[in-house]
Amino acid sequence: MPPALQPQTETITLEQYEALPENRRAEVFDGVVYDMGSPSQIHQTLSMELSYIFYNYIKSKKGACQVFSAPFDVKLSDKPLTIVQPDIMVICDKDKLDGKRCNGAPDFIIEIVSPSNPSEDYIRKLYYYKNAGVREYWIVDPRRKTITVNYFEGNLLNIQYSFDSTIKVNIYDDLYISFSDIANLLNI
Repeated sequence: MPPALQPQTETITLEQYEALPENRRAEVFDGVVYDMGSPSQIHQTLSMELSYIFYNYIKSKKGACQVFSAPFDVKLSDKPLTIVQPDIMVICDKDKLDGKRCNGAPDFIIEIVSPSNPSEDYIRKLYYYKNAGVREYWIVDPRRKTITVNYFEGNLLNIQYSFDSTIKVNIYDDLYISFSDIANLLNI
C-alpha cells in the first residue's frame, strides 16, 4: 500500500493529554495514547516496599533526590510527545519538577511488570528510558521472580537477578536492596 493510503494514527498534544479525564490511566509514546491497566495487589505491595526503601535511604543521607510513584507524569519528549508514568522513580534534579510532572529523564526508574503486557517494560520502555537519559532502570517481574538491572552509565550493565538476591543500586555508593526480604513479605 502506498504511504499516502496507509492508515494514519492520530497523535496527541500536551494540551489534549492534560484534558484527558483524570481517572484515565494512560501513557503517550511518540504522540500516541496507550491505556494502562490497574495494578495488582502484588504490584502495589512491591511498589510500596521499594518506594519506602528509597525514601528512607535518601532521608537518612539528607539527600537532595526525591522518590515518586505512579501515577506521576514524566515527560520524556515534547516532539513527538512522550509521557510515561513509571511505577517508581528517583529524581535528583529539582529543576526538572514543575509542580505537575517531571520534565526530562529521572535518574532511576523501576517498572513492575504487568502479566498482561510484559513487552511494554522489557522492550518499549527500555528503549525510551535509555534514549531519554535515565541513568538506571530496573524491571521487577513478580511472575518470573526476577529483577533486571539496566545501568546505562560507564560500562553498560544488563544483569538479571532472582528474588533471593541482594542488589546494589548503582546510582548510589552504599544502597543495597534485599529482595529476599521483600519476597518473604509477599509470600512468593
